[in-house]
Amino acid sequence: MLKPIITLKDIAVTLGGEQVLKNFNLTIGDGEFVTLLGPSGCGKTTVLRTIGGFITPDAGDVFFGEQKITDVPPHKRAVNTIFQKYALFPHLNVYENIAFGMRIKGKKEDEIRRTVNEMLHMVNLDGMARRGVGSLSGGQQQRVAIARALANEPKVLLLDEPLSALDLKLRKDMQSELKKIQQAVGITFVFVTHDQEEALSMSDTVVVMDKGQIQQIGTPIDVYNEPKNAFVADFIGESNILDGTMVEDYLVEVAGQRFKSLDSGFGTMAPVDVVIRPEDIDIVPTASSAAHVAGVVTSVTFKGVHYEIIVDVDGFKWMIQTTDSAKVGDRIGLALTPDDIHVMARSEYSGKFGDYSSFSEEMGMARLSSGKEADDA
Repeated sequence: MLKPIITLKDIAVTLGGEQVLKNFNLTIGDGEFVTLLGPSGCGKTTVLRTIGGFITPDAGDVFFGEQKITDVPPHKRAVNTIFQKYALFPHLNVYENIAFGMRIKGKKEDEIRRTVNEMLHMVNLDGMARRGVGSLSGGQQQRVAIARALANEPKVLLLDEPLSALDLKLRKDMQSELKKIQQAVGITFVFVTHDQEEALSMSDTVVVMDKGQIQQIGTPIDVYNEPKNAFVADFIGESNILDGTMVEDYLVEVAGQRFKSLDSGFGTMAPVDVVIRPEDIDIVPTASSAAHVAGVVTSVTFKGVHYEIIVDVDGFKWMIQTTDSAKVGDRIGLALTPDDIHVMARSEYSGKFGDYSSFSEEMGMARLSSGKEADDA
């Protein structure tokens, strides 16, 4: 287990008369890449600003290692922040932007020159020291902002949706670049995003939030494969989420059928939520002995690598992602194995997600991009 570098203990924050965080607790390990993930307004940026010292909590404490820093101002914390808008100085060139913080601290010119050159090399901007920042692309400006932050040798780097203004290809390139930089410098990165793919591809640890509360903390693989509730299952990728009954350990009833599962500990005949990921479902002929469930295809969308198929099973619309093709109106069988079925306890989110009756490409994209236009709490 990593040594804690940041600890938030019983944090409460009220903004504009609304309580954004209440009894919020989080420990971040030294050298971790941690992502705070959730929809707009869930409180993730408030957490970041509390760590950075831009918000003083109404209650609770912030610790840096074992030192309490709750009332320490931002400029005295070993933390630097990169915001959505990079806040570069337009009248200074790349070199002077990176050198700015070091000059404020009174560093010697030789040290400044050496550090700036090291930072430029790290972010792949060699030879661009004298360029005006206004002539740079969005991705290059972001690299300058990262270099400027790292030049001050922070122990923790906070990143508030820094990729949101970039186009899709550049965004993916920078996701990979940021992870490489974090591994190279070995310091703690705390990254805020509402993009689940971004969180899964970059993080050591994902903190899924909603309504100012942590819904789940885990590795990207754990959060995706073992969601704690219907909110997490829905927010982290596509999910078919159905009402089920845990008949007994390792046996669950869902969609009118009983299936072997890998889950236990829910009791006997207990109401549960059942998650089945679209990519885990196999299409088979309805007459096949492997066809546990059957339904009628209502929509087929070609996605390049796979087809996205919506199937009506007794009024509940399932999503399937498969390389097998089907046509609208076909009646098909769906085959599942125990590995494909994940059982969750019922929660306040039960019944709110997982049916694709109203799904469309536009709605799906809107959900993934939610929060870009609105300021996040």
